Amino acid sequence: MDTEPDAFLGGRLRLRQPARGAHRAGTDAVLLARLLTPAPGATLYDLGAATGVVGLAAARLSEEARVVLVERDPGLAALARENVSANELDGRVVVIEADLLAPGAQRRAAGLAPESADIVLTNPPFFEAGTHRASPVPLKAAAHTFATGGLDLWLRTCSDLLRPGGRLGLIHRADALPACLDAMRGRFGDCAVRPVHGRAGRPAIRVLIAAVKGSRAPFRLLPPLVLQDEAGRFTPEAEALHRGDPWPAP
Repeated sequence: MDTEPDAFLGGRLRLRQPARGAHRAGTDAVLLARLLTPAPGATLYDLGAATGVVGLAAARLSEEARVVLVERDPGLAALARENVSANELDGRVVVIEADLLAPGAQRRAAGLAPESADIVLTNPPFFEAGTHRASPVPLKAAAHTFATGGLDLWLRTCSDLLRPGGRLGLIHRADALPACLDAMRGRFGDCAVRPVHGRAGRPAIRVLIAAVKGSRAPFRLLPPLVLQDEAGRFTPEAEALHRGDPWPAP
């Protein structure tokens, strides 16, 4: 385990993460944390929270929101609790150990009540078992992989936890967009997709998806975000988001 915490949001948030080689949060987490802004007093869930980067960044950026970090791995959940306390967010952020793919009764027993969230932010595992070469590092493999049909179950749990009209925000591989939209069909509408490109002129590497539970509003494709210039430096827009600034106007 690394002893020195990583800085996020221009140093406003400092978080311990697993040792290098395991899954460590970075730009994906920053973009997801900034995707949706909670109303004052709203309850936001970070599902699959790991060490809590997304939810804690959201809590730091929205001082009146209540945040719930949900993580199934006991070691990561313990590290998330350390990060909550280290950033003096104990009064607004709680950690729940729960498996999001478990039956509903088990999730409720762990403390996840249906229709209890105003916003759900999630970075689901990127691959189904057997579709990629899994990492030999157990924590990294678990963060990146779930069983066949896992994405549909994951998003079903997101829908179960959201109140009617609640908002979902997720990040995924760009080539997984069709699978994400299929899993959201019948559960979410008003779906807005923002492609994320590593550099201009290259294919998208990520998609950020925002949607509303139960909405029938149409699909929207938003302007893309480009992360780096040709010299490998963050673009002004990406740098601003890493500082915790709002999304640039389209």
